[in-house]
Amino acid sequence: MNSRGCIVLFSGGLDSTTLLYYVLKGRKPEDVKALSVIYGQRHLREIECAKETCKKLGVEHQIVELHLEKLLDNSALIDHGKKLPEEHYTHESQKVTVVPGRNQMMISIAVAWADNIGAKKVYYAAHANDRAIYKDCRYPFVNALSRASRLGTDNEVEVVAPFVNKYKSELVKIGTELGVAFALTWSCYKGGKKACGLCGTCQERVEAFKKNGLKDPLPYEIEVDWSGK
Repeated sequence: MNSRGCIVLFSGGLDSTTLLYYVLKGRKPEDVKALSVIYGQRHLREIECAKETCKKLGVEHQIVELHLEKLLDNSALIDHGKKLPEEHYTHESQKVTVVPGRNQMMISIAVAWADNIGAKKVYYAAHANDRAIYKDCRYPFVNALSRASRLGTDNEVEVVAPFVNKYKSELVKIGTELGVAFALTWSCYKGGKKACGLCGTCQERVEAFKKNGLKDPLPYEIEVDWSGK
């Protein structure tokens, strides 16, 4: 892999899928690799979306499993017995969806892979909506982790979060311009056959599409008014 090579931390959600398309612009598919992590999340459907997207784009895709169920069972994303909150994504109740250290662990694995193969950058899809609840989606975290990565790797691997100051509605706009197949992305934390439309991440996604005057191609369990009102 040449100096333009990079790794994209890739969940299969809307944000990281938009990021993958964004990173691929101006690069050859063979210069980009995607890393997905199974950490016990209840919404494993996102991993299937990640597989389909990488196949569609011709990008190498690696999946790593971390068995964190016993260590991090306070998170509603891992403990399936916990009720997922249905308030707005900025509401204090959303803290139950925090998986402690999750993004740091996943980024660290991506950095190790990048250093091993000579890639210079790891891309991370943090964005402005999530910084209200998730501390590891804020610029100070990304900046500190990138500095640590550069200091700790032979190839001085940089952690890059190009969307950290952009809102999800902006990501939908960028993704639309890039031709992102949003139907191959998944956001709902409940991980059913259809998006629930009620959990915080569903509300965030619906809001982002409506702000762009668009209808999400995903099916929802509830009726959504896509008029933007």
